Order: sequence, then C-alpha cells, then structure tokens
Amino acid sequence: MPELGLGLPQFEAFLEGLNVHNSCVLNKPLFKKMFQEHADLDAKDKKALKDDVDKIRWLYTLKPSTINIAPFSDDLHDYGELAFLYVELNNTKSADRIGHLINRAIPYPLVIFFVHSESKIIENGTEADDEPDVKDRKKEDPNEQLAICLADKRINKADQTKWVIEDFQLSPWLSLSNVTELAKVFFNSLNFTCLPHSNFWQFYQAIMACVQAFQCAEICGRFSLVDGEAAKQQQQQLQRYRQIEQDIKRLRAQIKKAEFSQQVTLNTQIKQQEQRLKQIAETL
Repeated sequence: MPELGLGLPQFEAFLEGLNVHNSCVLNKPLFKKMFQEHADLDAKDKKALKDDVDKIRWLYTLKPSTINIAPFSDDLHDYGELAFLYVELNNTKSADRIGHLINRAIPYPLVIFFVHSESKIIENGTEADDEPDVKDRKKEDPNEQLAICLADKRINKADQTKWVIEDFQLSPWLSLSNVTELAKVFFNSLNFTCLPHSNFWQFYQAIMACVQAFQCAEICGRFSLVDGEAAKQQQQQLQRYRQIEQDIKRLRAQIKKAEFSQQVTLNTQIKQQEQRLKQIAETL
C-alpha cells in the first residue's frame, strides 16, 4: 500500500494490517468548512469541530471501480460505496459528538478512524529537584490511540435526499503502542480478506459486527463474532449494559447530595444494578 504520510507510524501500521487494495487509496484532506456548511450543527458541535479536531482526511473509497464488491440498495438503504476517514483529535472526549456530525454531513456509509496522539517529555535531571537543561529533554515515542466509529444509515422516506442514523457505534479507545491480546483479535477481524465481499451492505455490517463484538469483549473478556438473530440479541444486551452504567452514574451523583438516610437506599440500588451488570456480562 502507498505511504500515506500521516506522521503516525503506529496508526499506519494498523492500516497496513487491514490489507486495503491500492486502488482504494484516496488520501485527500477534508476541510472543516465543508462540515460547517453542509451539516446542521448546534453551538456545541461547532465548538467541538473548531477546538477538538486537528485534521480530517478521506483515506479510502470503496466502490465497484476500486474493489470487486457489488453495490447494494433497497427502499431504505443505499450502499453504493463506502468511505474510510481519518480524524485526528487533540483529546478523546468529543469523538461521539464529532462522529455524529460527520455522519450527518456525508451521505455515504462511513468508517471513521479517530486518532489521538500523546507525546511525553522525559526530563533528564540527576536529582528530583534538578532543573534539566533544554538539551536534556527528549520526547518519548508517542502513544497513539485509536477509536473506530460507524453508523448504519437509512433513507428518510419523507425526504429521500436526507438520511437517518439508525445504529451508531463507537469502539473504546485502544492504545496502538501497547496492543492487548483482545485488541489484536479485533484488529485481525477487520482484515479486508476476512470480510464478506458479496456487496457493500454485507461488508459494512461485518465491520459493525466486529466493533460490537469488541465492545462486548471489553466487558466480558471474550471476543465473540455473531450474526443474524444472535447479533441483535448481543446488541440489545450491550445497550442494556450501557443504560445500567448510566443509571449507576446517576445514582452515585445523587448520593453526593443526599442525606445519610437516603444514602443507604441509594447504595442498595447501586449494588443491585451492579449485580445486573455482572449477569448481563455473562451473556455477552
């Protein structure tokens, strides 16, 4: 695959492992102005785009002329091509919001690679209180982190020039400098040679299944790829798990403001919810 020149060696090594066809490489910049003009952004969206996004590039285009995969369309979906984007963020907090606004702006089914890179300065003083010289400071290899975002879109029946985001998925952040065994299995599942090439719908759904399986693996410690009805059940259980996590977060916030008599009740509710999390984790 051609050198992309992103200046992110760990991320580029990950991309190399995907086995993307050279014919699919686009590697063109996308400018923030495009999203400001073509997406319906509120004040928080605009701030996140302005402050948190360093750069956006359109890495790959998958369409019949670049890869041997057939388009797919029906009354609700149009999967004529897929786009793979790279978005460099200066923090990891706004990926969800940025993912939604990019998906609202671009009609194609997207695979978004969010990357955040941190570099630490090593101080080479001889004592803890020594003031190191500038020449004694050096950068460690950066810790590159990756999160993958996808969104299943359907055509808006009321206005077929618009689309509705039905299933939005964002993977946990992954360290590319210290890849865990679970992450290795996840990355291997994304290899293009392992994905179905019957049509773009099937190809994209397979990637979504991989991201969903990894979200579950982060909870239960097992990476289990499923499809069909089992995938729907896995998705429902994962959604229940996330909802209970939010409920626990809300209860803990209430404890800080509650009187002692109420704290006992709230603590009991938290323990009950934590037990439910354990039960769901066993089913994932």
